[in-house]
Amino acid sequence: MDVLRAHNVRDTGVPGGRVVMFAHGFGCDQHMWRYVAPYFEASHRVILFDHVGSGGATAPYDVERHASLDGYAEDVVRICAELELDDVVFVGHSVSAMVGVLAQVRAPERFSALALVGPSPRYINDDAYTGGFEPADIDDLLSALSSNYLGWSSAMAPVIMGNPERPELGAELTQSFCRTDPDIAERFARATFLSDNRSDLPLVTVPTLVMQCRDDLIAPMQVGQYVADAIPDSSLVVLEASGHCPNLSAPNEVIKALDTFLTREP
Repeated sequence: MDVLRAHNVRDTGVPGGRVVMFAHGFGCDQHMWRYVAPYFEASHRVILFDHVGSGGATAPYDVERHASLDGYAEDVVRICAELELDDVVFVGHSVSAMVGVLAQVRAPERFSALALVGPSPRYINDDAYTGGFEPADIDDLLSALSSNYLGWSSAMAPVIMGNPERPELGAELTQSFCRTDPDIAERFARATFLSDNRSDLPLVTVPTLVMQCRDDLIAPMQVGQYVADAIPDSSLVVLEASGHCPNLSAPNEVIKALDTFLTREP
């Protein structure tokens, strides 16, 4: 199957311009970037796509390959290869932040910078490391997701989104979760919440921007600081935003931070 059609790839902006590639988080699709991506189309070539099981993707789910985030990173590299992309700025939200890290380590010739929105290399607290969740929390989360995905989505999406004074945002994330293939979502959740990519962070070889919300249940402040400290050439920007999806709740903050980063990078 053609990889571009399989991942519902959208290629817009300036032909021949520096590439900005946006990747969505768990339970979402490329539509979640609709307030951010268009800003960069006037000056960059913009690539959007959907992960397997999400949005308009028709790519087959490989039980073995997609059991870890490495499989999703391989998909990203395949898209880049098909489009013959290099000098790519990969912008990854939530779990796609670590997908971008793995893709850059796998194919360093393709990527020139990373921008990570709400990244977490490990969600579970571990000795001196604060991930935000105890092992029992993740076990309960995965059990609830497995037994009643739609109910889990309705309960968790507003919590993940935050911004309770704007319930329409939580409702949109709930609808996005509910559009995702539930079987793939369960497997993707396990690959996401049981992952440990801390050892991959020092292997990143490109300038990296870490964008952290002030109040994020999924990726607390300590996690963003950890990521920024672990990646050799990185900077941390704390967004004036709350929740885990600033690309929806505070897109202008994301645009401002990313635009400044791109202006500074060659």
